[in-house]
Formats: sequence, C-alpha cells, structure tokens
Amino acid sequence: MVSIREKIKKGLLFCEIWESLEEERVRCKELVYDYNHTRPGEKARRTELLREMLGDMGEHVLIEPPVHLAYGTNVHIGDNFYAKFNLVLIDDADIYIGNNVKIAPNVTITPTGHPIDPDLRRPGTMFSIPIRIEDNVWIGSNAVILPGVTIGENSVIGAGSVVTHDIPENVVAVGNPCRVLRKIADRDREYLL
Repeated sequence: MVSIREKIKKGLLFCEIWESLEEERVRCKELVYDYNHTRPGEKARRTELLREMLGDMGEHVLIEPPVHLAYGTNVHIGDNFYAKFNLVLIDDADIYIGNNVKIAPNVTITPTGHPIDPDLRRPGTMFSIPIRIEDNVWIGSNAVILPGVTIGENSVIGAGSVVTHDIPENVVAVGNPCRVLRKIADRDREYLL
C-alpha cells in the first residue's frame, strides 16, 4: 500500500487519514504556538524554534509572529529571508524559498488543493504539488501562491495577487489570476513603482 507521504511526493490524489500524520502535525503546532508567543526581544529563541520547525533554514531568517504551518518540515528557506506577520505555509508538500526573499503581511503559500470535481472532492480528497520561490523575490500583501507554482528570480508579485501558474524571472506580476504586468527595467532604479 502506498503511504500518504509517497502519494504527496508523486503528486497523486490522496484522502488524508488524520491519525496517520497527527503526531507530525501536533509537533508543529506546539512549536508554532511557542514561536507565536515569544516576546519581541527573544530573537535567539525565535531562531532556535525555526531551526526546530523547518526542514532547512539559511542564515538571517526572520518571520514576524504570528506564522502558521501545517508540518514545518516541508519548508526550505534560504539566506536573508524576511516575512511580515500572518504568513501561512500549508506545507503538506515541499515549499522551497530562495535567498533574499521578502514577503509582506497576510501571504498564503499552499501547495495543497482539492479537485474541482465534487465526487472526487466530497470525501476530502486533495493533491499537493511543490512550490518554488526563487532568489530575490518580493511578494506583496495578501497574495496567495497556489500548488505547483514557480516564481522566477528577481520577480515582484503585487499585493492581492492570486498566483495560479508560473511567473518568469525579472518581472512585475499582478492580479487575480496573477499575470505579468511588465519586465523589471533600468527605470526601476529611479522610480519606486
């Protein structure tokens, strides 16, 4: 019999048996609770908790509480990462975040979704496809990154965007669904918007 973790890794539909992953989920929730209840000056404790929670973590990683994760162990973050409060990482499958990534408040990154067909969806069936956010990406407030998406190096995702498909490198992309607005150009060294 194929395990839930094997189905997730292969991108297959699965119906999660809550008990089978409950220990992992509770471990993460306990660590997230501790993290979210640290005092503002407890930077070393926050770093220690993140190292315990996450699958991989580079240097100089700061996530403002509160943060929410499903398992934590499927999140891989590079160096010089910063996220404002209310970051949601539904890491049933892997989430890869590169170096020098910045994330504004209230962003959701979810490799997990549910089938469109109601007969498939009814028993709680879902799928998970890894997400990749490459180096030097900036994600604006209230953005949602959906299953299987890759956001290319140096790109900017506008506030409120819903990213349903890959975004190339070196672009500004906005909207619902998110689409490329323009390439990042020399003029961006002179103007803020």
